[in-house]
Amino acid sequence: MPLALLALTLGAFGIGTTEFVVVGLLPDIASSYSVSIPTAGLLVTGYALGVVAGAPLMTGLGTRLSRKRMLLGMLTLLVVGNLLSAAAPTFALMLTGRIVASLAHGAFFGIGAVVAGTLVSADRRAGAIAIMFTGLTVATVVGVPLGTLLGQHFGWRLTFVFVALVGLIGLLGVAALVPEQPAAANAALRTELAVFRNPQVLLAMAMTVLGFGGVFAAITYLAPMMTEVTGYAESSVTWLLVLFGLGFFAGNLIGGKFADRHLMPMLYLTLGGLALVLALFTVTAHDKIAAAVTVVLIGALGFATVPPLQKRVLDQAAGAPTLASAVNIGAFNLGNAVSAWLGGVVIAAGYGYTAPNWVGVGLVLVALLLAILSGQLERRGTPTVPAEPLATVPA
Repeated sequence: MPLALLALTLGAFGIGTTEFVVVGLLPDIASSYSVSIPTAGLLVTGYALGVVAGAPLMTGLGTRLSRKRMLLGMLTLLVVGNLLSAAAPTFALMLTGRIVASLAHGAFFGIGAVVAGTLVSADRRAGAIAIMFTGLTVATVVGVPLGTLLGQHFGWRLTFVFVALVGLIGLLGVAALVPEQPAAANAALRTELAVFRNPQVLLAMAMTVLGFGGVFAAITYLAPMMTEVTGYAESSVTWLLVLFGLGFFAGNLIGGKFADRHLMPMLYLTLGGLALVLALFTVTAHDKIAAAVTVVLIGALGFATVPPLQKRVLDQAAGAPTLASAVNIGAFNLGNAVSAWLGGVVIAAGYGYTAPNWVGVGLVLVALLLAILSGQLERRGTPTVPAEPLATVPA
């Protein structure tokens, strides 16, 4: 495995920890700034919206920069944003720090996926992307619990200093290990935007929004579901989230391995399985052991879609992949935001804490139908935007 992949993975770990660690610290942050929990929740919403907006914005602004310089720039934003959050005297500045850090998210993963794919041969590209995304999955298992523990014992500000330090180490790793890749000769915003005329690119992004959104329709409301329906104590929610993170980790590796061999069948299988498991969650949520097993399966099946979906976008936008790859990362976060909102709607309507699972089922089934449509169009030879294949950079 190229050492450059380890540097990308560490950067992904820092970004993943930044995204999720605030959830476990919301009560402490709210108390520190004397704001309500819903107001503190804007730190989560603001980050997600920053990713959606920042992915195309930052990538578009950097179309003429080398990919390595873009990666270094994004990790610099991550460090600065977390340090600003750590030192912020007011809630408004804290939120500003979160948004600054979020601007790095989509562009880093989008460009990082392209770079990871060029470090290996074409038949190992999805596996390389999966290795980079391992940093994100490990963040949910290690980074978030560790950051939460630090914040609870030594103050939440130290958590953001810790994440900034992780980002700095990732930055140094990228600077030392990632090979220089000059901007492509055709690198221009117009060229990058042209790939969105390809219906296969748009279908892949729609699958991303709906498929991964189905996961977060259920997981966003995991805590009240597990405490009010399943009967777990509040202290058990942390370990349930760790189980979910372990599922993420396993699913990412499985998705990366098989997507290189059978990409579309892998999508059919994982999306179909995810819809089934989400439907079963409405039943298993009433039993502690069955619920815990289901949480792992949701994480595994949900993240098993990530490498194939990202590779699908890269394959279909091969001549100008950078913007499309980054926008697809934003699509994951858009799916998270929309599905969480829909889940809240059905709970507010009085359908109970398991109702978001059915929202997830509906979203994933639509994603599955789009995947089937995409496969049929491909077999019929749907024209794509003319593009040159990605060059492979020696490790």
